[in-house]
Amino acid sequence: MTKSVLLATTAILFSGSAAMAQAPAETAPMARAATVDAAATGVLVFAPAFFAEQQPNTALDMVNRVPGFSVDDGSGSRGFEGAVGNVLINGARPASKNDTGSNVLSRTTAAQVERIELIRGGAPGIDMQGYSVVANVILRSESSRQHILTTYASLFDGGQDLFGANYQFTAREGERSWGLTLSDGISSSDSNGTGRVLRTDGNGVVLRDESIFTDGYGGGDSIRGNYSGPLVGGKVDLTARYGINDWHGQQLQTSAVARRESLDDNDGDSGEFGVVYTRPVNDQWKLETRFIHQFENFSGTSTYRQSLNGVDSPEQVFGYDGSSSETILRGLLRYERSPRLTLETGGELAYNMLETDQAFTVGGAAVPLPSASVTVEETRGEAFGKVTYRHDSQLTLEGGLRLEGSTISQSGDANQEKSFFFAKPRFLATWTPMENNQVRFRFERELGQLDFSDFAASADLNNGNVFGGNVDLEPEQRWISELTYERRFWGEGIVSLGLRHDEIIDVIDVIPLPGGLSATGNIGDGTLDQLSLSATLPTTKLGLAGGLITVSNTWNHTEVTDPTTGEIRPISRVRPSQVVIEFRQDITSLKAQWGFNVLPAFDQTTYDPDQTRTFQLRDYFEAWAEYKPTADLSIRAQVNIWNDSTFERVAYADRTTRAVAYVDTQLIDPRTFFQIRVRKTF
Repeated sequence: MTKSVLLATTAILFSGSAAMAQAPAETAPMARAATVDAAATGVLVFAPAFFAEQQPNTALDMVNRVPGFSVDDGSGSRGFEGAVGNVLINGARPASKNDTGSNVLSRTTAAQVERIELIRGGAPGIDMQGYSVVANVILRSESSRQHILTTYASLFDGGQDLFGANYQFTAREGERSWGLTLSDGISSSDSNGTGRVLRTDGNGVVLRDESIFTDGYGGGDSIRGNYSGPLVGGKVDLTARYGINDWHGQQLQTSAVARRESLDDNDGDSGEFGVVYTRPVNDQWKLETRFIHQFENFSGTSTYRQSLNGVDSPEQVFGYDGSSSETILRGLLRYERSPRLTLETGGELAYNMLETDQAFTVGGAAVPLPSASVTVEETRGEAFGKVTYRHDSQLTLEGGLRLEGSTISQSGDANQEKSFFFAKPRFLATWTPMENNQVRFRFERELGQLDFSDFAASADLNNGNVFGGNVDLEPEQRWISELTYERRFWGEGIVSLGLRHDEIIDVIDVIPLPGGLSATGNIGDGTLDQLSLSATLPTTKLGLAGGLITVSNTWNHTEVTDPTTGEIRPISRVRPSQVVIEFRQDITSLKAQWGFNVLPAFDQTTYDPDQTRTFQLRDYFEAWAEYKPTADLSIRAQVNIWNDSTFERVAYADRTTRAVAYVDTQLIDPRTFFQIRVRKTF
C-alpha cells in the first residue's frame, strides 16, 4: 500500500467515524464561554464546565484546549529569566526549569482543577517573565490520592519498535501535596526510513547512486519526587530528579560497489534539585526565593566507515565525554500597592560549567582539533526591576529593566577570559478597546544564551563536517519590536495577527576557520521580519458539532552578511514559512475525540563555509483518535505519515571561487509509524 493510499484511507476512516456518530447537542453558551475577571484587565477565566465535552483526564488536557493559548515550556537555557515557560500553577512556576509546566499538569488530574486563568498583559501578583500571555492553573485545596499509570508504544513500519511506561502518584492534604514519578521513557526520530542518495557533479553528471537506510532511537529511566506545603508562615515547593538516557543512530548507504555507514551512540545521566520559598511579608509585600542546581554527565562516539570495491577506507572516529552543571540563586520582592499598581525588584546569581574532552582519529591516527579539551565556566549576576500599571479595564502597561554582568573563562587547550555587561529594557502594553478585541505591543532587548558546547570541537561525520571550538563566541543581542492583534468570537473562535521586527547584533551562525574547519561564531549584524497568522474556527455553527479548525503560519525574512562570500543571505536554520492545519472534534455520544494535523511543506537551509545544506519536508500527516470509556481510562491511537523528505547538500571546491564540487540529493521515504497510549487513573 502506498503512502498516499494509506493517508487517504486513514482520513476516510476517521471522517466516517465522525459522520456515523450522532451529533451532540450544542452546549449552553455560558458553559462554553470564558468569563472576564473584572478585577484584572485582560484575564479570561475558564471553569471546568468549559471543558466538559472533551472529558479531560489531566490538567494538561484542559490547558491544551484553552482557545488562543499554546503551551511553551521555555528554552531551558541557562538562567531563570526567559528560560521558563508560560504555565503557572497557583500563580507560580515549578521549582525546577526541567520540571516543566506541561510535566506538572500531566500528573495533575482534571478533577483537581478549580479554574484556569488566561492572563493577557499582566495581572496582580503574576510574574509574566516576558510572555504577553500565560495560563494560570488554580487547583482545589482538598484531600485526595491519585495514581496514574500510562503505557505507550511507537510501532514503526520496518523499523525499531519502542515501548515505555510512566507511573505517577500524587497526594493532597489541604495545602500540602507530595508525589512520585517513575518513568521508562522512549525517544525516536520521525524521519527514520529508506530512500536513495544521488551525487552529481557541477554539470549534473551522476557520480553516485546509492540506497540509504536511517534509524534513530533511544530511551531513559528517571525518578522524580515533589513536595509542596506551608513552612514558617510561607510556602515551600521542592522537587528532585535523577535519570539515565541513551541514543543510537545509524545511516547506511549501499550500492553494488560501495558501503558507507555512520553510527552515533551516546549515553549519560543527569539530575536536578529545586526549591522555591514564598512568603507574604504583609498584605502588600511578598518575598520569593528560588534555588536550582542541575548536572549532567555524557559520553559518546560517532563513527564513519567506508568501503569501495571491497577496499576499506580509514575509519573515522570522533569521541567525546564530559560534564556540565548549572546553579541558580534568585530572589524576588513584589509590592502590590493596589489592584492597579505592582512593583517588583530582585536579583539572580548563577554559575554554569562545561568540561569536555574530544578526540578525532582517521585510521587510528589522531587529528588535531582546535579546543578539543576545554573547561568553560561562567559567573553571572543580574539585578532587575519591573512596574505593572493597570490604568483601567482596557489598558495595562509594564516596564522593566534588567542589568546583567557576566564573566566567561575558558581553560584547557585555550585560556581566555571575557567579561560582559548588558542592560535589557522591556516594555509591554496591552489594550482591550472593546470586548473580545485586544492589541498587544512589546519592545525589548533580548540577550541570547550561549551554548557552551560551541566553545568545544564537534563533528557531523554524515555530512563530512568536523567543527572546531570557538573561544571568541559572544552572546547574540536582539532589539525586538512586536505588535499583535487578537479577536475572539463564538466561544472558542480566535484570530490572531502578529508583526515583528528584530535588529540582531552579533548573529550566531557558522564561521570559517583555518585548515578547512568551521565553527559556530558571530558573523555580524542582521535583521528578522516576521508575520504570523493564526485562526481557530469552531464548526458547530457551520453544522459540524464539536469541531475546531486551526490554520496557522509564520513568515520569516532574515538578512545577514555571509562571512565567507561577503554576500547578503538568510540566517541559517530559519524557516521562511511553515503552514500548520489542524482539525479536532469532540463526539460526546461516543465518549471520543479525533483529529488530524497537516504540515504541507517547509524548507530549512544551513549555510557553512564549505557547503550549503537544505532540508525539505513535504506532506506530513498525523491523525489520532482517543476513546474514554470511563472517567478514569483513556485509550489513544495515532498514525504519522510522510510522503517524502529531501536533503540536499551542495559542496564547494574551495572557499574563494565557491565552484560546485558535487551535489548530494538524499530522497527519504520516512517510515509510517503508529503510537498507542493507554492511561488509567485510580
